[in-house]
Amino acid sequence: MYRMVYPFLSVFGRGLGVDVPSMALAVTVRSLSGMLAPFLAVVADSRGRKLGMLLGVGFFIAGTGIVVLWPTYPVFVLALVLTIMSKYVFDPAMQAYLGDRVAYQSRGRVLAITEYGWSLSLIVGIPLVGFLIARRGWMAPFTLLALLGLLALLLLAWMLPKDPKPDTENPVFWSNLRAILTYGPALLALVLSFFMDVANEVVNLVFGVWMEDAFALKIAALGAASAVIGFSELGGESLSVWLTDFLGKTAAVGVGLVLNCFAALALPFLGSSLPGALVGLFFFYLTFEFTIVSSIPLVTEIMPSARATLVAVNVVGLSLGRAVGALLATQLYAWGKVYPSLPDLLVNALVALVFNLLALSTLYFLRRYIR
Repeated sequence: MYRMVYPFLSVFGRGLGVDVPSMALAVTVRSLSGMLAPFLAVVADSRGRKLGMLLGVGFFIAGTGIVVLWPTYPVFVLALVLTIMSKYVFDPAMQAYLGDRVAYQSRGRVLAITEYGWSLSLIVGIPLVGFLIARRGWMAPFTLLALLGLLALLLLAWMLPKDPKPDTENPVFWSNLRAILTYGPALLALVLSFFMDVANEVVNLVFGVWMEDAFALKIAALGAASAVIGFSELGGESLSVWLTDFLGKTAAVGVGLVLNCFAALALPFLGSSLPGALVGLFFFYLTFEFTIVSSIPLVTEIMPSARATLVAVNVVGLSLGRAVGALLATQLYAWGKVYPSLPDLLVNALVALVFNLLALSTLYFLRRYIR
């Protein structure tokens, strides 16, 4: 649900009767809604990890279900908000659950394995979405997603062990939040997440539009292009499984950012042909996925006493990054089109480079506190 918006942005827009800038605004609203995540994800710290995960899946079912019942643009925007909230509630609970049980020295490998679901959603999910849309229209995926969400809810309720009884002496949400917002390393982690996600989103939001414009790809072909990106992310997650703990978390993030800078610069020039564009997208997403996955165990160790709350607050940095990136992406792409002699995606790529360099600068200060 989260990922299919990008390659099929214009497809959903046509189905809803709105233009691409309106759809970009919907994505921006979705990203900004992540700022509410800490207020819900605190359930995982105060009431248990299992309840947090179940609450997250419940939001997902509600979000996908309402589109089936009321297929309008405002309801679509609400669906984006509900389903991103599901991710922002589920992920901190799941990551805190594993953080409680896995030593920091090997946590990078374990958390990277959970991220395989992220890449498989492209490799398996997006081609399936393209298949369904091509045959049954833009609304077809939502019924299937709602049913899969219900299945996930039942499986989690059955498989996860009960949480221990909450410790009533644990700090409440506002105490946790105050501690996080007055702790330097936590704030640096938020800024790092913000810069990384702006860099990614200024390319991520428009890659489907770019592929349609440059190569006239049809719906099914866009699904196949998304699968290529999925395999690149699978590669990035696999690199994280093997290298993040070995290199150290901050070193792994730094290497990933440097490589993503090179990938961003190469992308517009490789995009002169369809095979080159796919290769460029492959390396851009591989390096970003390695970077972002390597940063997750780093965040889980900054404040163990408020682990789920910090992971959720970190979502604010990620969400603001995606929101700013979404606001910039279509404008940057349009500016690039003003100069036909320049590669279409060059302006977006240069802005991605700038924000990656800002992220590297932030990481330099963060590594003084934690490795």
